[in-house]
Amino acid sequence: MLKVPKLFVVLVLFLLVVGSNSFALAASEESQGKEVIMDEVIVTATKTPEKRKDIPNSIVIKSKKDIQTSGAKNIGELLANEPGIDWQSYGNYGGAAQEIRIRGMQGNATQVLVNGINVNSPSYGSADVGKIPIENIERIEIVKGSGSLLYGSGAMGGTVNIITKEPKRDKMNLKVGAGYGSQNTYRLSAENGMFVLGDFGYYLTAGRTETDGFRDNGYLRQNDASLKLLLDKGEILKVSLYGDYIDRSYGIPGVKPPEGTQDYYINGEKFYNSDSASLVNNSDDKDGHIVLDLKGNPNKWFDYELKGYYTKMENYNYTRNTSQYASYNGTGSEDWITNKVLGVEGHVDIYPFDGAKLLLGGEYKDIDWENQSYDLNASGFRTGPDSTTKAHIFTKGIFTEAEYRPSKYGKVFAGIRNEYNSTFGSENLPLFGVVINPFETTALKVSHGKHFLAPTPNDLYFPYIPGMGGGNPDLKPETGWHTDVTLEQSLLNDKLFLTVSYFHWDVDDKIQWQPDSQGAWSPINLAQYKADGFEAGIKVGPFYDLTLGLSYTYTDAEEETREYTKQDYGTPDFRYNMVNRRATMSPRNQFKGDLTYKSKFGLTATATVRYMDDRVIYNTERTTYPNTKTVTYTLDSYWTADLRLEQRLYKHWLLSLAANNLFDVQYDVKLASFTDRTTGQSVMCGYPGTGRSVFAGVAYEF
Repeated sequence: MLKVPKLFVVLVLFLLVVGSNSFALAASEESQGKEVIMDEVIVTATKTPEKRKDIPNSIVIKSKKDIQTSGAKNIGELLANEPGIDWQSYGNYGGAAQEIRIRGMQGNATQVLVNGINVNSPSYGSADVGKIPIENIERIEIVKGSGSLLYGSGAMGGTVNIITKEPKRDKMNLKVGAGYGSQNTYRLSAENGMFVLGDFGYYLTAGRTETDGFRDNGYLRQNDASLKLLLDKGEILKVSLYGDYIDRSYGIPGVKPPEGTQDYYINGEKFYNSDSASLVNNSDDKDGHIVLDLKGNPNKWFDYELKGYYTKMENYNYTRNTSQYASYNGTGSEDWITNKVLGVEGHVDIYPFDGAKLLLGGEYKDIDWENQSYDLNASGFRTGPDSTTKAHIFTKGIFTEAEYRPSKYGKVFAGIRNEYNSTFGSENLPLFGVVINPFETTALKVSHGKHFLAPTPNDLYFPYIPGMGGGNPDLKPETGWHTDVTLEQSLLNDKLFLTVSYFHWDVDDKIQWQPDSQGAWSPINLAQYKADGFEAGIKVGPFYDLTLGLSYTYTDAEEETREYTKQDYGTPDFRYNMVNRRATMSPRNQFKGDLTYKSKFGLTATATVRYMDDRVIYNTERTTYPNTKTVTYTLDSYWTADLRLEQRLYKHWLLSLAANNLFDVQYDVKLASFTDRTTGQSVMCGYPGTGRSVFAGVAYEF
């Protein structure tokens, strides 16, 4: 575990606060009358607008300007390797699921919101941010640390709130864009927003994406659209109705087999080759959300917000068995997984006197989950009637948070949430925080809160498929605590911004899927999961039209699992040895650096380098339950470099060029087993990350 950095971080925080006194005062004087970073307004951390310096958590913010100049084609590219943030996918092919992981936790420990509503899949627990079109985004707020007080199950490592665009008064927004790049990739998009009748306006977006992917069966075809209707009566009442729909189909190529693997056919159909472990598996997603939001601030001592929402997610999978333990004669299954979520939430803020605020809120969520499956024969046709599994889960949350700022030098927070889950019962989730502001541009933040994660319907009820696995109805929920100590310092009129954090979290009963001796995967509860870490970020500039950004994250995460012995098998007391091991898929070191040049002639150029440390993966097999055998594999570390160019012409035209992985670095992002049916040998192979790619675009905006 991390020993020295705890003392080191405290010392660094102290020296930075004291040593930066004169700089902070100078910056404060120089920035009078101008908005500084510390005064940025955040809504995610407290559900109501708060200045950054008033929030007891580490924050990452991406504005509309940041998104545009980044040249990123998706949210993962935009956030990759920001302090404490890791973007992971199954090889970044066309339709690969893309997860955001914060501070070494898994993707299901990050709650992703769109306009304040959770878009994590109820089935899988995590959110596929690759589905969300980046053109629709006005702003992204990331609040690191436990968010379970306000957002319930899943907000353990952090909360990502994606705020979509809305119309602006006295301005019409119109933008159309097109781009084309490597792997026969193209993207068409259009957006339009305006107020059309008094206080009523709309914002509409639509897009189409296609790519062949960089490997066989790595294609993606996606259509997406969104509409926000807005009635803005000022502070008294603001009503918005937001809806979006995404329809995508994509291939699932699996791992990349070893070089020299021969093409393999069953009944004349090619199943794999040396490029992709599966040439037949594919999937479809159809996701839709509707959100009605009412909020207002009728007077200085009271404001409110009420939301009602409905989500429907349909996921179709066509899978032919690839397990080394399956008969592998071309049999498989077709599955439809449907999630329907109906929810309502609301809160009020009461300001009884200067410096004090009391938040009172509640949430109800109803989830209907269904899995419909057909068995497929060796020719890929259905062999009999369907098998349907259903589950109904509901949750209720009541929460309150009080905050008080007795002076300009500090603020304290305390709150608690009672979360009731129809499957597991109640959990109390407290949170405490303090913010110290010795100077106007300095914030020393401390927060400590309990977090909670309930197993998903897939974890509990997914039907067992021989050779592939199924759910485990005996799972327990994950619980634990998250501590965050952060210093944020703005200097030199925002031309130097520094953030430094120390964090610690622990989780009891971590849920993890693993295979048994027959290759069938099912989830289990590990004993414990914990981490200590340190993250730092700095932004310097602009100086001479140049801005430098650097970020570094160190995470020491480990998990504790149970290792049984043969002599314990069959005894009344299942004794076991505790095994401490480095946490799976958690990199120790991550680094990102970018240098941006912005000329007076409309040119913006950004060069970015990223470093990803090695990660470990365990393939745990029970030879004779409860005896276990653990084999460890390592994904190598790697560096990548990207370049983004954007040129504005004649005010309304934008030309862009993005080059990813300039030096064509070869790296793997995950591992899985592959069995060569010709030789009968099984080996661990990687999901390769994309090599060098180029994407050029043109847009017209008015």
